[in-house]
Amino acid sequence: MSSGKFFIIVLIFVLMPISVTIAQSQFQAGIDFSLGFPQEEFKQNVDNIGFGLSGHFGYQIPHSPILVGTSIGFLIYGRETRREPLSTTIPDIVVDVETTNNILTGHLLLRVQPPMQSGIFQPYLEGLFGFHYLWTETKIQDWDDDDEIGSKNYDDAAMSYGGGGGVMIRVYQGKKENSDGTYSVNIDLGARYLFGGEAGYLKEGDIKRENGVVTFTPSKSTTDLVMANIGVTFNF
Repeated sequence: MSSGKFFIIVLIFVLMPISVTIAQSQFQAGIDFSLGFPQEEFKQNVDNIGFGLSGHFGYQIPHSPILVGTSIGFLIYGRETRREPLSTTIPDIVVDVETTNNILTGHLLLRVQPPMQSGIFQPYLEGLFGFHYLWTETKIQDWDDDDEIGSKNYDDAAMSYGGGGGVMIRVYQGKKENSDGTYSVNIDLGARYLFGGEAGYLKEGDIKRENGVVTFTPSKSTTDLVMANIGVTFNF
């Protein structure tokens, strides 16, 4: 059995309901700065660390430690900027041309997060199921930096699933008006392993420009990622 399958089986057992009493249901929303580390076949083609933002929104099921919701993230795993003439007929106007390689992650989220009984730390484990969407685009910024002109060079998508965990550190807690409930602000530290299916994508060196002609040579592999996140989460 591969280590990846073993990890998922263990996670399924961990995510089984735990008998915990919770005073009331609550919503949770968070935003994070994220780093993405390609793994396995993806790492053989892409050796850059991706960076970007991610966020989640969830609902805590009453009288249980289970939170269900969605998670979305955006990473840039490659960027190239160059100066080029606007056209062969207008060589005296030079513009900035930027090409970026991007990943959008979208997942359904199942999180086991027992209520914070005492102290300021609240650990959690989570499982995810969704997709990876990869695309490369080239944009031209005009000379006053107000408008952008660009096009998508290549895109593809693949199924994704995985799991992870982390800890929330409470930095502020208040009481809701006209109710017995509370709200809190927390620092959120977490990591995930996302098993991504096979997809085509462009990386550094896959775009050739010769004599005014552009050719694309996509790479193809599984798209596994380790994502490390640090951000702020609100319980309300």
